[in-house]
Amino acid sequence: MTVTRPEDLDAIPLLEREAELAAGARAVDALCAAEPSGGLLIYSGEAGLGKTALLNELRRTAAGRCTVWSARGGEAVTSVPFHVVRQLLQPALNEHAPCDVKELLGDWFEIVGPALGVAPPSGQLADPQGVRDGLDAVVVKLAGLHRPLVLIVDDAHWADLETLAWLAAFAGRRDGLPVLVVVAHRTEEAVGETAEHLRTLGAVADNGRTLRVFSPDATAALARAALGDHSDDPFCREVWAVTGGNPYETVELIAKVQDDSLEPVEDSASALRALGAGARGSGLVARLEELGTGATRFAWAAAILGTDISLDLAASLAGMGPAEAGACAQRLRAARILVGQDPMEFVHPVIAGGVYRAIPAGVRTAMHGRAAWAVSRAGRPAAAAAPHLLQVHPDQDPELVEQLRAAAAEHLSVGAPDAARRCLERALEEPPLTDVRAVVLYELGCATLLTSPATTVGYLQDALALPGIEGDLRVDAVFRLSQALAHNNEMREAARVVAAEAERTAGGPARTRLQTAHFLWEGVQAVEDDGPGRSRRLAAMADPLSGRDTAERVLLMLRAWDATNRGESAVEIVQICDRALVNGRLAPGLGWTDPAWGFEPLAMLGLSYAFADRLDRAESLFAEALRSYEISGWSGGHLSFANCFVGYVMRRRGRLVEAETYVRESLRLAERVGNGLPMNWDAACMLIDILLARGHVEEAQEAADRYGFVPPYPSTIVIPDAPSVRGRLLLAQGRTKEAVAELEAVGEALRERGRHNGILAPWACDLARALADEDPLRAAELAAYARDRAERFGTDTAIGEALRCAAALESGPRAVELLAGAVAYLEASPCAYEHALARVEYGIAAKSTAELTRGLTLAEACGADGLADQARLALN
Repeated sequence: MTVTRPEDLDAIPLLEREAELAAGARAVDALCAAEPSGGLLIYSGEAGLGKTALLNELRRTAAGRCTVWSARGGEAVTSVPFHVVRQLLQPALNEHAPCDVKELLGDWFEIVGPALGVAPPSGQLADPQGVRDGLDAVVVKLAGLHRPLVLIVDDAHWADLETLAWLAAFAGRRDGLPVLVVVAHRTEEAVGETAEHLRTLGAVADNGRTLRVFSPDATAALARAALGDHSDDPFCREVWAVTGGNPYETVELIAKVQDDSLEPVEDSASALRALGAGARGSGLVARLEELGTGATRFAWAAAILGTDISLDLAASLAGMGPAEAGACAQRLRAARILVGQDPMEFVHPVIAGGVYRAIPAGVRTAMHGRAAWAVSRAGRPAAAAAPHLLQVHPDQDPELVEQLRAAAAEHLSVGAPDAARRCLERALEEPPLTDVRAVVLYELGCATLLTSPATTVGYLQDALALPGIEGDLRVDAVFRLSQALAHNNEMREAARVVAAEAERTAGGPARTRLQTAHFLWEGVQAVEDDGPGRSRRLAAMADPLSGRDTAERVLLMLRAWDATNRGESAVEIVQICDRALVNGRLAPGLGWTDPAWGFEPLAMLGLSYAFADRLDRAESLFAEALRSYEISGWSGGHLSFANCFVGYVMRRRGRLVEAETYVRESLRLAERVGNGLPMNWDAACMLIDILLARGHVEEAQEAADRYGFVPPYPSTIVIPDAPSVRGRLLLAQGRTKEAVAELEAVGEALRERGRHNGILAPWACDLARALADEDPLRAAELAAYARDRAERFGTDTAIGEALRCAAALESGPRAVELLAGAVAYLEASPCAYEHALARVEYGIAAKSTAELTRGLTLAEACGADGLADQARLALN
């Protein structure tokens, strides 16, 4: 074996790497098998142990059999969002014209195009989870076009956090794709979130290999292969002692021995330590100095730029003309420091890191400042200059603050809120001018709104405490603060902050918006001090309105929802809902992704239609929400809510299997955002309600256990009413005493607040049935109350359910008569499951095979397995 100078890492012989090579070969073979199997392979170890060489060997193994795309992290570009994933997918994107790329990415173009650098940022806030989901979809499509596919990420410890977050999620959900993901990283470099993502990757890896240093025997074999068999044992042992068995340092040392024509014998061993020092640290500095000040300056410029080192940019940063820069680059290539022409890169990350750290601190900071200027002058966007701006010492520079704010806006547009946060936090350190500081804090709050409500609260509270946030911007900041508080399950505080701001605001649209927000957050609280009083104030304010502007339309939506909770006339509720629309559609400025009001008023509108038996309009609204969030790439809490609402409309329609699918998807999405938030409660409550309707009581209890569906309940209203659903679960389990206590408590609380909707909160009918034998008088009172409120509400579903409840307390012909009425009403309602219930109960009471058969058919169509079994039993 002959070893020449290591112009790149391919020259490091793969001694003592049999297990690692075999793991790579097996992974490629599995990927190329008749039934392809992808996987995740990880190589880890200290710097210089040959991870890159292993990746290069894996490329050779896969060559001609697989499509191989690779990328590499860089110490100087860890703060550039999606830098590594752009490298990774660049081959696929480069082979298409721009119009073809748009077709390739399809519906995901506007969502992931900015992150991949193939579309301009939209200027809108992009949901990071949506971008990650879009990247998943793009890679899945590319895997089908370029199968089998190998994705290689080297130096993952220096990959940007956005790429790592996506990679960790994607590697955990490959779903049998013909994709092999190979990751290499240093064990000693990763910290913080990077280390966490790498641990996640390690936990889901099919195979993980930690590299070790060469043994003395391997080091001797390498020395003799390069220097000749006459290399004696003392010399080889000293090579191992100087390098510690590190493959990179061993190869570098042997190359220096060759350069100096040193004989590989014992007499030369004493010179090895001095030669080995040149591979890193002060030795590397001395090695650079030997090349001259120009080469040193050029190397520093290259280290500042990090990866994909442009000859022109490096020359500009080093203050050189093209000829001098070219000569310096050539000297650095000859010295095995740089490789490539234009762009260039360092031969090894160890050298890149060593050169970067060798730059005097003051010079390094100044060069980052010049690099930011050079990048901007080259016409690249503010985000490209941001990594350099982050390294500049604070100096009360207003222009730098504006550059960082611009970079943050670009980061938000590509779905990188953490990168935006870093820019804005650095802007605060500058510091900004007093009147700008509050705006920067406001922008920080906006940057974290979709990902961390608690963090948003802190930033916005700080912003509002300073001068500089005035007028519409202040109103918007207060509203966003209230949104964040609400999403953080702090409803009372959300209502308080908008009420306090409304008191300080003069009459006009701004004050109306704040008053409307106050009604909004008070209306969704599970407990409030004066519910009837708030309802009267809301009615007085909203009832005269025609819906001529956005604020009026939102007030009408809140009024409709409040009337729904109170059980007012469904006909009038639908009329109020209609006034909130323009030609039957949402008005401009009130879209599902519009940030001015959020999704809550629109959700109230849809739910008001749903409980008024206008499921067609509710389904249309919530389907629009689902489409809007999917198109916009909002794959976090918003998409969770949309799935939840669509699922609940399916539940009201009696399409229980479909409803369960939507709600489970809602829970999956909600769990990615956090636990214990309102979205988790709504989805969990709906799932339990659906499972009970299906007759799957054990599964309902499992869901309750998994999602902590027990008191205390959240401070926001849960749809459907959480205590009512829990009472129904307890009754289904035969825990009647506990159920009665739960339903009594919720009934007292809701009636005190003036909330009488028996479909939204079916406590009264369930409690009446539970008390039928023990306290028939109380049960009759409850059934009468339920029927009275149902007739006031006036929907076929409400009246039919109330008649079913009354029939449960009767027997003989009276029960049959009541159930016949219930069937008539529920047949006219859009709620097929409740219709099926009434049919089966009517068939049993009337001893009618025909009615039981119809009820069985309805139950089976609904997916109500328990009810279907009950009907079959009665038929037999």
